[in-house]
Amino acid sequence: MLKGLLFGPDGAAFSPTHTRKGDRLYRNCVSQTVLKHGSGLCPFGRVPAGEIEADVIDQLCAVFRQPEIVAGTWKSARAQAEDITEADAREALQRLDPMWDDLSPAEQARIVAQLVECVDVGKGGLNIQLRVDGFDGHARDMRSSKIKAEA
Repeated sequence: MLKGLLFGPDGAAFSPTHTRKGDRLYRNCVSQTVLKHGSGLCPFGRVPAGEIEADVIDQLCAVFRQPEIVAGTWKSARAQAEDITEADAREALQRLDPMWDDLSPAEQARIVAQLVECVDVGKGGLNIQLRVDGFDGHARDMRSSKIKAEA
């Protein structure tokens, strides 16, 4: 889900990988620094993919509830489609949280790529940089799917 979006403190990208131990599959993201030069040069050489993805989704959902994000998304989306209301924008942003688990992995990745510019892993945690234009696109997409469902 975060392929091409996850970076370490040295600016190196992380790549998705996995390992098997018995019947268990462990998904990880590994720093390119570790892959090229070994584990001693990067403090966050390998991170669990599931945990990072869950943290990103949790932070996105928290952002969706912020009134200034709803208002900004509505204003931006309205510039593209004048009939989008603030309620449409709020609903589009808030619908993501309860329906997330029902989406396919490809759709989850598409939405994350639409909304997230990059995710930096550091000692202080994750720093998520959002795509401002992605929110109005998401609101338009969700409104279009709602209109199709009602038809």
